[in-house]
Amino acid sequence: MSRADTAAYAGGPAAAGDPGVRRWFWTLGLFRSEVTTTFRRWRTLALLGVLAAVPVLVGIAVKIETGDGGSAGGGAGQGPAFIAQITNNGLFLVFTALAATLPFFLPMAVGVVAGDGIAGEASAGTLRYLLVAPAGRSRLLLAKYAATLAFCLVATLTVAVSALIVGALLFPLGELTTISGTRISLSEGLWRALLIALVVAASLIGLAALGLFVSTLTNSGIAAMATTVGLLIAVQILDTIPQLDALHPYLFSHHWLSFADLMREPVHWDDLLSNLRLQLIYAAVFGSAAWARFTAKDITA
Repeated sequence: MSRADTAAYAGGPAAAGDPGVRRWFWTLGLFRSEVTTTFRRWRTLALLGVLAAVPVLVGIAVKIETGDGGSAGGGAGQGPAFIAQITNNGLFLVFTALAATLPFFLPMAVGVVAGDGIAGEASAGTLRYLLVAPAGRSRLLLAKYAATLAFCLVATLTVAVSALIVGALLFPLGELTTISGTRISLSEGLWRALLIALVVAASLIGLAALGLFVSTLTNSGIAAMATTVGLLIAVQILDTIPQLDALHPYLFSHHWLSFADLMREPVHWDDLLSNLRLQLIYAAVFGSAAWARFTAKDITA
């Protein structure tokens, strides 16, 4: 890239003459490039399509099951039990869809994107070109992680928006009955649905860091993705074994369904905050491990 091109890319000659401003613009440009590349991949679009289809299938299934006057399975309670309320209010399809996708579909999609972050570039032979100055390893790793977090948010909102549209088309909308039995307005319900979607997205930041760390250990994108998804499945299995209940609070998936506490009146914050703290710990530990591994790695591809 010529000096003139660099100046134009960084925001003009003044920006190009300031090393600090230039580095900031390069970092921002790198992040923008990573986000654009991530969401242009057919694999990413296919994952988002599958996630968007889940609420459609759930909504149609509930509509068919209740079409003759029957009731959907479940009852008032947490997680998938929201399904019992869908026929009364289509907004509950948002909560049901998030609860249905969070244990596997959402984290699997995040695991694929995170696992492919570094290893995918290495297997394609493009990693060395991305590390040409002034990008640098630390900034590239940060951009990859930020792009993965952006995917976490977009994937979660894809499920939520799809569920809201399907719920509005197939079922009535109106006031909601919370898990505690109190009534809240539709606008309050929509606000809580948005807050729940943000909490679900935040619940995936630990897995994203884990996947990125795995991605620094190999030059095979497929191996990194498979390993990340395999670890996800293993953790989910461990979380269901009663004999390991002492270990459960430390597993990144243990508090995932705590978002249901946002549908209580008043909101129960204990498990929600425990989940967010645990995700930050996983992000810090595996993010640091990924940085240590990547900055010392011999790049050959």
